[in-house]
Amino acid sequence: MTKTKKDAVLEKLRQMGVLRAKDIRDMGLSREYMRKLVDRGVIVRLARGLYGPPDAEISATHSIAEACKRIPKGTICLLSALRFHEMTTQSPHEVWIAIGRKMWRPKTDGMAIRIVRFSGHALVAGAEEHQVEGVAVKVYNPAKTVADCFKYRNKIGLDVALEALREGWRERRFSMDELWRFAKICRVANVMRPYLESLTS
Repeated sequence: MTKTKKDAVLEKLRQMGVLRAKDIRDMGLSREYMRKLVDRGVIVRLARGLYGPPDAEISATHSIAEACKRIPKGTICLLSALRFHEMTTQSPHEVWIAIGRKMWRPKTDGMAIRIVRFSGHALVAGAEEHQVEGVAVKVYNPAKTVADCFKYRNKIGLDVALEALREGWRERRFSMDELWRFAKICRVANVMRPYLESLTS
């Protein structure tokens, strides 16, 4: 193994946080070479086709970075977005990520990822880009996430949606106008109305 290749891999990891198969191919490296680096402890294999630095700090959002490298067109949503914004006591064991209804289902290769399909304006509205461990990730903003939680209340529980609404409002993470806007986009304005009205009564 040449030192220059190894240095290139480590430099790329410092820049990106996580390397996926496409990044490795773009660098002109083989999977066999990456396996050798793993065997020597130079890098670690996080999941199939995903690699990270051995001394990387595993943060609470590490799995989000991994998931977004795997599904770059996805947007972190629902329980994972709530956790990202610190608006829930829930600690999801899966990464919840939204993709378009017509998008091919991506291969997750054993990673704990929950795919949710959004469509139209609900897919793109409220998506913000953040940096997580050097990886660019898209996450729905707090107000959009609350509206999504009400829309998917049968999946995640109404109590989770209400906790997120109360916590976000108490922490001033959104305005009433923002909540109404996303409630309409997600078509849950009538469902959310009594809860929103109770916040200002």
